[in-house]
Amino acid sequence: MATANKNLSNYDKNTIPNAKDFRFGIVVSEWNDHITNGLYAGAEAALLDCGALPENLIRWNVPGSFELVYGAQRMIVTQEVDVVITIGCVIKGETMHFEFVCEGVTQGIKDLNVQTDVPVIFCLLTDNYEQQSIDRSGGVHGNKGTEAAIAAIKMAELRRKTM
Repeated sequence: MATANKNLSNYDKNTIPNAKDFRFGIVVSEWNDHITNGLYAGAEAALLDCGALPENLIRWNVPGSFELVYGAQRMIVTQEVDVVITIGCVIKGETMHFEFVCEGVTQGIKDLNVQTDVPVIFCLLTDNYEQQSIDRSGGVHGNKGTEAAIAAIKMAELRRKTM
């Protein structure tokens, strides 16, 4: 596992663009909210730490991870954001549902990145067990929400530079 021996949530603020002039859309799945709220908290803290203004963080909740794609698309169309972070958590069960949801969300986020000029950041935990998700949403492996926020800042800066 990629994060077993390294906490990737640690970042050097001196290497991150200042986020004060960017508007961030954050679409959060309500399913497994004890995980997704932890991911959101990590993302929010990192964005604010890097200069984002609280009024420039727009959070929308959607029922589940599959709905992240639609939420992100509507966020892009209606909110004049510089970047969207999608936050979800799918824990493998006993049916194929896990594979269908993970593949659908992955392809949907990819499609939005190709079809729009607003970057969409993929922060979807796809773990086999709940403890793995806990460990990645503020636990022993850091917080993937933090990592998504740093990626969002960098992609918003790239977008700004290339428009």
